[in-house]
Amino acid sequence: SILADRIALKLVGENGFVVTECGFGADIGMEKFFNIKCRYSGLTPNGVVLVATVRALKMHGGGPNVTPGTPLPPQYSEENIELVRAGFCNLAHQIRLCEKFQVPVVVAINRFGTDSQAELDLMCQLSKEAGAVDAVICEHFAKGGAGALELANAVAKCCHSSAKSFRFLYDLKQPLAKKIEIIAKEVYGADGVEFQPKAQQMMDLFTRQGFQNLPVCMAKTHLSLSHDPSLKGTPEGFTLPVNDMRISAGAGFVFPLIGTVRHYGGARYRTIGFAPHYNSMYLNVGVKLLRTARLFIR
Repeated sequence: SILADRIALKLVGENGFVVTECGFGADIGMEKFFNIKCRYSGLTPNGVVLVATVRALKMHGGGPNVTPGTPLPPQYSEENIELVRAGFCNLAHQIRLCEKFQVPVVVAINRFGTDSQAELDLMCQLSKEAGAVDAVICEHFAKGGAGALELANAVAKCCHSSAKSFRFLYDLKQPLAKKIEIIAKEVYGADGVEFQPKAQQMMDLFTRQGFQNLPVCMAKTHLSLSHDPSLKGTPEGFTLPVNDMRISAGAGFVFPLIGTVRHYGGARYRTIGFAPHYNSMYLNVGVKLLRTARLFIR
């Protein structure tokens, strides 16, 4: 990822732009991108594009649960200004989080065909009032590049006016427990952190082994600012439970397991592709893919 960014920066030149996707949500992907990747790469962003939808705000404003495979509840396809207004607290939290890193933010509102103009206008208005330098309605899914032209212009203006005063949220020299507490309070809005015995044991072990100065990569649900996926909007009055803690020493970070999140290991050392009865099939598929790739290269 860092190599890709550096190559892209060389290719676009001094006046070009590199867009890199940092993951889901400012509280999840962006926080990790800033506090971990930016430390190791030495690169800092000129601006943030925060993507939002009317439907997402309605969900955080008290809209009914959405179940895959079932019809979408009418609240998400019919105009409901109050749900949008009630759910904006979550987007406002994400905007303020960008400001904590001192990076300007442009809100990109992906338009659905069922969104009313009043709902979209309200999102734009509230986003600017919350601190975004701009908020733009995007229609690239329906109109291609032309539907994102206004967004491109807004991002370019944002980046050119950026003062580049980027700051990290915590100091690596702080204890692991303190770094976790800062993220819990500043990013998620928790009142505090509760370390379960297993997590405390692993944290003490990592400290004794000399890994206390590594950054922290929180493993937490993306469905809520809290550890509880059912808590929408901007939950308050909760304590973040850290049930376990692991380390990726090679990648260079410690990752606490929050709430019911579990850790699944990577691929096996010897994958099923090495099985004799799969080899000939994979070889044929590989040759076809290479032939297809050559067509694109030429």
